[in-house]
Amino acid sequence: MAAALKNTAGIGMTSQRTRARMVERLREQGIRDGRVLAAMGSVPRHLFVEEALASRAYEDTALPIGFAQTISQPYVVAKMAEALLAGKSPGRILEVGTGCGYQAAVLAQLFPEVYSIERIKGLHERARLNLLGLRLKNLRLAHGDGYAGLEKAAPFQSIILAAAPREVPEALLRQLAPGGRMVLPLESKGAQRLVLVERNGRGFIESALDAVRFVPMTAGKA
Repeated sequence: MAAALKNTAGIGMTSQRTRARMVERLREQGIRDGRVLAAMGSVPRHLFVEEALASRAYEDTALPIGFAQTISQPYVVAKMAEALLAGKSPGRILEVGTGCGYQAAVLAQLFPEVYSIERIKGLHERARLNLLGLRLKNLRLAHGDGYAGLEKAAPFQSIILAAAPREVPEALLRQLAPGGRMVLPLESKGAQRLVLVERNGRGFIESALDAVRFVPMTAGKA
């Protein structure tokens, strides 16, 4: 999916070469899915952060994006996408927490239909602007409460959360298709762990993945 922004390629610390080094680091960190590595290499992360932080865009770190929110570190974005795709054909996906739009852009390289919901109106609008030039026709953005999901587009084969609730939201469990997967950070006793939830004929199975650090998930629209 070709991008149409003049500064997509970047220069210096935002160049394609820098992006390639990020992909190589992800491979060294254990990301094996070639589709995920290609998607991470194709999306210009520097376009989704403030210009003053652009030179740090390809570091493996979360960066502030305003509104007390962050853009997730590349490894976590790749790890979550890989967990959803492992052994599965990609289908419709819901992202809860659009933020600046970076992860949505990566998901749009991997899934045929991407829906992304953001509770903070200012971030929702910023993401729309950030994504505009990439012309991702398979991506739909919504302003709403992530705890409620997006009933009108359900069911989803995959759901991904970019903020940490204390328990899996019931509405999202209902909107997960049979055989579907959800990956999210869960908060418990002051610590967070990435959790994979799989829906089968008998219910839901949870598997713990890596320790992570996300912003807390908040209900309602802002």
